[in-house]
Amino acid sequence: MSIIEEAVRKSAEKRHRLGTAEPLHGRARVRRPATAPIDISAARSYRHVTLDPSLLEQNRVLPRIIDQSALRAYKILRTRVLRRLEANQWRTFAVSGVTAGEGKTLTAINLAIAMSQDVNTLVFLVDLDLQRPRVASYLGITGLGGETGLSDYLLGEATIDSIIYSPNIERLAVIPNFQPVAQSSELLSSPRMLDLMHTLETETPKRVIILDMPPVLASDDVLAFSPQLDGLLLVVGEGATSRDSLRSAKEVLAEMNLLGVVLNRSAERDDSAYYSYGQPTKG
Repeated sequence: MSIIEEAVRKSAEKRHRLGTAEPLHGRARVRRPATAPIDISAARSYRHVTLDPSLLEQNRVLPRIIDQSALRAYKILRTRVLRRLEANQWRTFAVSGVTAGEGKTLTAINLAIAMSQDVNTLVFLVDLDLQRPRVASYLGITGLGGETGLSDYLLGEATIDSIIYSPNIERLAVIPNFQPVAQSSELLSSPRMLDLMHTLETETPKRVIILDMPPVLASDDVLAFSPQLDGLLLVVGEGATSRDSLRSAKEVLAEMNLLGVVLNRSAERDDSAYYSYGQPTKG
């Protein structure tokens, strides 16, 4: 049985426990109980930052994407990932690539925003690419004065509350990183990083935690941090990711839960290509 088939089976079993079944053309239809939208007034507010719509459009960041094919792809990706998370009772996953330049950072950002557009989903987006941080520049959380980010916290120079930002996007909170740091895998295994993850995981209301991480073949960061992850979403670039690199990545990820594979930079515009979108992306 494949990973996807197993997830579907578990999801169906859970829905059956939560709902009631009625015959439908010889099969059971499961009715899920109605879920009230999360009361976002109960969610904490962090350092407020207003994102520049023109910069978001320039960087092809939701909700400023014009390409309808890309918008559909992100919504489908969001729904499929949310279902997989629910089926396994997971909340924390990394978005990574095989090698540099495949679009994993923009995928992580847009997936986080797409998830936050669901009224029942609150999201933490964390820039955990300590060697090449890009989330802040994509969103424009730079040059505001007095910014502190993840590396400042890990080096003992900032508190947790001072590195979490609330942009003008409901249900989304962002932990950016402004400075690359050496010995990244050691910092990812440090007590301060574990304390941060514990804080994020115990936040109420519960949030999905999305971590933008380095490519799996670029460093040992993903492997070092894998005990803290429920799963990983892998981004590959059409025409950019070689078969040999994919084989090597498969070996590295053999012991991890793979949420799925996002095909990026695809020229295919067919709506049936669930995880594909044709708009080129940055790294």
